[in-house]
Amino acid sequence: MSDQAPLPISVITGFLGAGKTTLLNTLLKDPMLANACVVINEFGEVGIDHLLVEKSDENVIELSSGCLCCTIRGDLIDTLNNLLDRRAAGDIKAFDRIIIETTGLADPAPVLHALMRDDRLLTRLRLEGVITLVDGFNGPSTLDTHPEAVKQVAMADRIVLTKLDLLEGKQGEDQLFEIIARLRKLNPSARLLTTHRGEATAERLFNTGLYDPTKKSPNVADWLSIEAVERAEKSAHSRQHTHDHGHGHHHHDKNRHDAHIRSFAFRDTRPISPQGLELFFELLTSYHGPNMLRMKGVILVSDDPTKPVAVHGVQHVLHPPVRLPAWPDGKPETRLVFIVKDIDKPAIEGLFKAFTDQIDGSAAAFADKTLSLR
Repeated sequence: MSDQAPLPISVITGFLGAGKTTLLNTLLKDPMLANACVVINEFGEVGIDHLLVEKSDENVIELSSGCLCCTIRGDLIDTLNNLLDRRAAGDIKAFDRIIIETTGLADPAPVLHALMRDDRLLTRLRLEGVITLVDGFNGPSTLDTHPEAVKQVAMADRIVLTKLDLLEGKQGEDQLFEIIARLRKLNPSARLLTTHRGEATAERLFNTGLYDPTKKSPNVADWLSIEAVERAEKSAHSRQHTHDHGHGHHHHDKNRHDAHIRSFAFRDTRPISPQGLELFFELLTSYHGPNMLRMKGVILVSDDPTKPVAVHGVQHVLHPPVRLPAWPDGKPETRLVFIVKDIDKPAIEGLFKAFTDQIDGSAAAFADKTLSLR
């Protein structure tokens, strides 16, 4: 096994016409991405001709920017492992990161599943984050019409608003505020950037702070953004309270796909046992897997309270938990963020807190009762 640090890998997604080609062409001119490898699928939108191809070796193309580009021919896992094998053998340029560009119609979950499931990839790559582009002009109608676009936003770590130059006058300003509010509601923990003023730079989109305990200190505050989620929760609760008393109905939301998407966060200062954590994950994925769009956090585990466990999940697939060397902010407490579809917060928070109740044995009783129903 190689003793080299796992390479960072990021996923760029966004609905058709969101501007992925334009942004990627711009990003690949940045020196930070000079040694990147870009992987697209057969429906990808990357304009290879516009990137000025220098030479081609089978399906790996060296671009004038110095980057490599590869078109997926078959299974993503095989493609990535093949690229890494050829890199290790010196057959192709030694890239230092991988960027996957998905088709605009894609649900990003299968791509993330592949990166989190394969044993070889888990030792060679570390999933850095999901970057989702949203067309600021057509975004509202796209989110109304296409559930894939909603999931792309919900699963993002970075959201990039494009085509804001098309929004003009008072109507355009109102639409901008509307789309920003909608994106914040769908995914309050994601960092929101725009291409309009050059905010969407490589430095801001990559190196997003996902854990790699052997090589860098994780920026948990940036990666988790639990405070942003908690603020959104309070705001949503306040709006719902006012709405219920003032109107009693909300017909305008009933056909929106994102009306079913919600985010929430919770904290717990009591440790959970390793066995309890394992059972929590098993029950969580068994009962809620398909509707658990994203989960991430740091967990206080009883076997070593000085070292948190970082977790990351997409639907029913969990990335192997990673033990961090220390609490980055010196505050030992569990902090978990969820983005879900049609799941209420108490269903998950209650399940977790049952396993942290070490006083009266209710965790064990809860687990026994829950397992007996399976």
